[in-house]
Amino acid sequence: MAGFRLPPEEPEVSPQQPPHQVRVAGDLVSDDERSVAADSWSIKSEYGSTLDDDQRHADAAEALSSAANFRANSDYNSDKEEPDPEGMASMLGLQSYWDSAYADELANFREHGHAGEVWFGADVMDVVASWTKSLCISISQGHMLNHVEDLKSEPVEENDKYLSSWSVLDIGTGNGLLLQELSKQGFSDLTGVDYSEDAINLAQSLANRDGFSCIKFLVDDVLDTKLERQFQLVMDKGTLDAIGLHPDGPLKRIMYWDSVSKLVAPGGLLVITSCNSTKDELVHEVSNLSQRRIGVSQEHEIKDEEACREPPFRYLNHVRTYPTFMFGGSEGSRVATVAFLRN
Repeated sequence: MAGFRLPPEEPEVSPQQPPHQVRVAGDLVSDDERSVAADSWSIKSEYGSTLDDDQRHADAAEALSSAANFRANSDYNSDKEEPDPEGMASMLGLQSYWDSAYADELANFREHGHAGEVWFGADVMDVVASWTKSLCISISQGHMLNHVEDLKSEPVEENDKYLSSWSVLDIGTGNGLLLQELSKQGFSDLTGVDYSEDAINLAQSLANRDGFSCIKFLVDDVLDTKLERQFQLVMDKGTLDAIGLHPDGPLKRIMYWDSVSKLVAPGGLLVITSCNSTKDELVHEVSNLSQRRIGVSQEHEIKDEEACREPPFRYLNHVRTYPTFMFGGSEGSRVATVAFLRN
């Protein structure tokens, strides 16, 4: 999924700020600036995040505002001088927002050849692809290592033998660049889905241009999927984050887990990369999935015959190589990548 975009405040030059530092709406934003989207408001600790949900969404909107291309206020019919963080958080969970965002990126690609934004930055995408490759190889070899980074490197031809059997689905694929990276790592059965038609058009155009025409792209909404097959590996890089920002986020997250549990084959993997949830929070969400489903179903008067079943996933591993920092006595990281095994 592409980096989040937020409407800007009117640019103005302050006495302390030289004129050449002012950003004008529509200026290009560097990859380094985009990577700020995965910011430090997700704090790891034994008890999960130090922020409550309302504060998390407000901080998310503020952090993401510095990490994306800006769009005019008039696009959102806002008459406020300053954007409302809660309103922006809700907006980022709507399909209409992403349809508009990818229409812009597709037009930009056709005019300038730009690939668009790399959500979480290129460095994180490279880590996710290489780490997932090592994890899948270890599973194919019959190992369940706690530290995937300690795996000994295998010859390329051996890796290809292991990875060719892994069918891969990228949900909320956006511009599809993660699938290109996974193809470089040796995966060959690759499918990307997104509910935005322009996102799929962009992803297919980029794949064709870059020599990855074997990757399949389909328009599909993970919350109401029409896919009739299961995959050994399902990737999510930022999609659950966006779903959680929907006005009905708690209900949408329940729908997400119900749908994804049907897409991942038994014994398969779900790899989630998030800047809105820590590793501990994702593990806690999965372990308490049954209770959360019951609570949300009762609140919305939804009858779910499978509400009391055991969680379909269990924690397997997580990336340990992301840079960390200390904040408020807790160790934090800007992004979390966690692998869950389908029961």
